[in-house]
Amino acid sequence: MAERNIHITQFDMDRLVELIDGLRLSSKANQANLDLLEKELYRAVVVDSKDIPQDVVTMNSKVGITDTESGEAMTYTLVFPSAANISENKLSILAPLGMALLGYRRGDIIQWPVPSGVRKVRVDEIIYQPEAAGDYHL
Repeated sequence: MAERNIHITQFDMDRLVELIDGLRLSSKANQANLDLLEKELYRAVVVDSKDIPQDVVTMNSKVGITDTESGEAMTYTLVFPSAANISENKLSILAPLGMALLGYRRGDIIQWPVPSGVRKVRVDEIIYQPEAAGDYHL
C-alpha cells in the first residue's frame, strides 16, 4: 500500500520533535519507536494550526475508529505520554496505534505492523479536533 500524505500542524511538530529529542537522552526510551515517529513527522505536510483540515487527526483529537478485521469500534483521544491513560481511552502518541493515527483523515484506512502481522483500522470520525474548535493552545 502506498503511503498517503499526512498533515500535521507546526505547533504539534515543534512539540513532538522536542519530545523525541528529550526522550532520546533516556536509556529507557524505545529508540525504534522514536525513529518511527520521527519518520512519520518528517514525511508530513506541515501547516499552520489555522490551516489544518478539520477531518485530520491532530494531537488531542478525539477520534472514532473501527478495526477493519474484527469490526470493533473504539474511541481514543491522542495525547502526549504524560497524559496517557488507556482506561480513559487516552492514547499516547508513542503507542503504535497513536503513531499510526497522527495526521490521517476521516475515511482513511491505516495499517501498521504488530507482532502478529498487520493491523488495519478505519478513521470513522473526528469527534473533537482542537484546531477546528479554536483551541490552538492544546
